[in-house]
Amino acid sequence: MRELEPKRVADAPTQTHSGPDVTLYSKVGCHLCEEAKAAIAPLLREFHATLREIDIEGDATLTERFGCDIPIIYIGRKKAAKHRVNLEQFRRQLQDAS
Repeated sequence: MRELEPKRVADAPTQTHSGPDVTLYSKVGCHLCEEAKAAIAPLLREFHATLREIDIEGDATLTERFGCDIPIIYIGRKKAAKHRVNLEQFRRQLQDAS
């Protein structure tokens, strides 16, 4: 599995605890993936969340599992969004995970 840079969307101020872990399954050249990443960036900064972006094309199992059903976003182990992101719902999910 090949991770895409950056691992962190924003540098969070020093704090005693970090925010939620967010994983974005995507692939290079996916316009929906880029739109989703841009849309969630402000919320990731607000909640001091760590973003890990994973290129599914670097892993045959992930490619088979997700195929064209990307982007897929997880907060922790819970699926938060698929294809398009509802920002109000994503904010609530980040609040719940914080």
